Amino acid sequence: MSTRSNYKTKQKEILVEYLKSTPGVHITAGDVCEHFKSKGSSIGQATVYRQLERLVDEGILGKYIIDGITPACFEYIGHDSHADEKMCFHCKCEKCGKLIHMHCEELEGIGEHLYEHHGFTLNPMRTVFYGVCDDCAALNG
Repeated sequence: MSTRSNYKTKQKEILVEYLKSTPGVHITAGDVCEHFKSKGSSIGQATVYRQLERLVDEGILGKYIIDGITPACFEYIGHDSHADEKMCFHCKCEKCGKLIHMHCEELEGIGEHLYEHHGFTLNPMRTVFYGVCDDCAALNG
């Protein structure tokens, strides 16, 4: 039984090391599986999903569910979680699907305005602006 526990701990360590190497990047469980598959790793898909959820529960990963179509994405935040910060927005490219995570002082006023003038409390962790990223705009322009 202890061998199995050590195996899971080893897999978790490998997963956390990979996630640490992707700071500020949003990745899906599928991205993680593809990475380990390309490296010849024996970490299974079910294990990846389970470990990602555990890391979210432990506060090591942020999990973002943007809409009902796009897979959930994860971001390594370690123990210095930006989830405690006041405003955190996302931009999603309507062409390529890229998700951009951002903190922007200019946008902080939106939440204050909505509350003060409209009696609405904005959840910035679930606020997504849709448009076109620079890369896609460059392809079309």
